[in-house]
Amino acid sequence: MFNQPTALRSVLNPKYLELVLSDQYDIGSWEECLFWLRGLNDTYRVRTSSGMYILRVYRTEITEADVQYELSLLSQLKGILGSSVHTDIGEYIEKKDHTGYTVLEAGEGKRVAVMFRYIEGIENNLEDEQSCYAFGQSAAELHKAMDQVVMEQPRYELDTKFLIDEPLERIINYIGEKNEASSFLHTFARELKERIGVASKLGLDKGLCHGDMHGNNNAFQQGNQFIHYDFEWAAKGWRAYDLAQVKARKRQSGEQKEVLWSALIAGYRSVRSFSTEDEQAVDLFIIARRFWVMGLDVAFIESDMGALDYGSDWLDSFVEEFRDTGIVQ
Repeated sequence: MFNQPTALRSVLNPKYLELVLSDQYDIGSWEECLFWLRGLNDTYRVRTSSGMYILRVYRTEITEADVQYELSLLSQLKGILGSSVHTDIGEYIEKKDHTGYTVLEAGEGKRVAVMFRYIEGIENNLEDEQSCYAFGQSAAELHKAMDQVVMEQPRYELDTKFLIDEPLERIINYIGEKNEASSFLHTFARELKERIGVASKLGLDKGLCHGDMHGNNNAFQQGNQFIHYDFEWAAKGWRAYDLAQVKARKRQSGEQKEVLWSALIAGYRSVRSFSTEDEQAVDLFIIARRFWVMGLDVAFIESDMGALDYGSDWLDSFVEEFRDTGIVQ
């Protein structure tokens, strides 16, 4: 992913989206299409005569095959989780022709658009033990449901190639082999990969993962249920990697983190198993996730972010963070 050059990412005009998409959905007459959030994808809030919806316009790197995979996964999960106590998912809206997406022409290339139901609820910041226990139950129910999903489309895996090798290549291409940080990053990546390899040989739980379970995509609560959405990174991987993203949440106070994490794991284990080896691997995958994030930063510099905020301070901050892990002595 992210290898092809692309033009600068545009923000598609809401009026254009309304003109192209309004007749494709049976959701009432459009009253407002508001550009809502610029993230990895672009999000629009759509209000119609029948209610509120969320329109996601994916970046050009996300292909039709990627979206087909995500929508197939969502369709299956919706059926499996139909009677779930703790867990639901963000549901996409079928078009009138019973397809799930539209390919739009943008200046930078083809972009896929999908309409989702608007998630009503409260964003739970997981700042108390009860909430963390309940979220752990929900995450386990989601993994249990994903064990029942049958995905036939080809897909990358959340393995060390995805988490370490490919990010390293992007980072080094950006900063240059002659940069004094390059040698350290090569060594760090090699050692991190070796440690994950050793941990993996202990029989870590693997299966379909959400892939981006950092909390903001999973912490909306309706009654006793947590609503999980943004499955664009879903793929087979280590479940410890999924949960690592929750443990690394920045919204929790430092002194409470271990207590809240223990509550979350207890909730998870009340639904499905999570071995001691899996739990011990979580901190390792927190580091791997940060390395992947560094590579993700680089992936969008030319087409989206611009280089100003990704210079020496950005590089030094990551290098210092990685040195502090003690992986490279």
